[in-house]
Amino acid sequence: MSQGSNFVDYVKICCRSGRGGAGSAHLHRDILTSKGGPDGGDGGRGGHVILKGNSQLWTMLHLKYRKHVIAGDGESGGSSLRSGKTGRDEFLEVPLGTIAKDAETGEILFEITADGQTEILTSGGRGGLGNWHFKSSTQQTPRFAQPGETGQEQWMILELKVLADVGLVGFPNAGKSTLLSVVSAAKPEIADYAFTTLVPNLGIVSYRDNRSFVMADIPGIIEGASQGKGLGLRFLRHIERNSVLLFMVPADTNRTIEQEYSILLSELEDYNPELMHKPRILAISKSDVLDEELMEEMKQELPAGVPYVFISSVAQKGIQELKDLLWKSIV
Repeated sequence: MSQGSNFVDYVKICCRSGRGGAGSAHLHRDILTSKGGPDGGDGGRGGHVILKGNSQLWTMLHLKYRKHVIAGDGESGGSSLRSGKTGRDEFLEVPLGTIAKDAETGEILFEITADGQTEILTSGGRGGLGNWHFKSSTQQTPRFAQPGETGQEQWMILELKVLADVGLVGFPNAGKSTLLSVVSAAKPEIADYAFTTLVPNLGIVSYRDNRSFVMADIPGIIEGASQGKGLGLRFLRHIERNSVLLFMVPADTNRTIEQEYSILLSELEDYNPELMHKPRILAISKSDVLDEELMEEMKQELPAGVPYVFISSVAQKGIQELKDLLWKSIV
């Protein structure tokens, strides 16, 4: 299987939490007591459906075919104030960067960002109170208890936003996959046509002194992506998590470098204006086709205020300089 078929960043799951156990309406009886008071215990709560962060996971493939998750029911209370057993909680392990949403309303419930972090996705029903809770001066022997609450059944959406230090932003065919394969051990599928990358490819980039950082090749943006055109919105959300945005524009673009950069930028801004606050670096890829004179000319037309570097992944040109720039921005 390729990374593409392994990478699942969206699942829809029906979660059913457990029903709470009923409270007991027992009255105390033993050899010495024929008419004792109420001693019915409380019912146990129903099991929760719980998400748990796992830093070793990078996909939700293991949840792809699991459409229903059902937690256990709580047990009824017993005599002698014995509480019923709590229903079995159902844990779903998810990668860091997972967001839980209500499928019906689209409301974001919470986000898992730390290893071992747990959040209740669907709460179990409360157990009913036993009859001893209802004893009063006017009602010495209540013969009733509370039933348990029913569990909840809800469709939930789990979405993964890739957590990476550097997000590669560029039109299809800008050379992002090639760069990732050169600077890391990632082996993305590379071909010379648009939309080769249909899922984010992650690579760990080695840096000086045994340091490293994570780079994500996010699928190519096209004009209109922020309106949901093409594969747009599904992939733009992965950029939200990146610390630094590396814009890649090929030297052989039929627009100017500045025009192409501006289009990419406005797509990001339309999608989420907060992305404009992230540090940005511009890499002019495929620059092995340029001579010094042409490069000097192009420098005059580059967007102002953005650190830039001319690179060629194939010729290994400017790669270390790019890593230095990125490292400075991350730290």
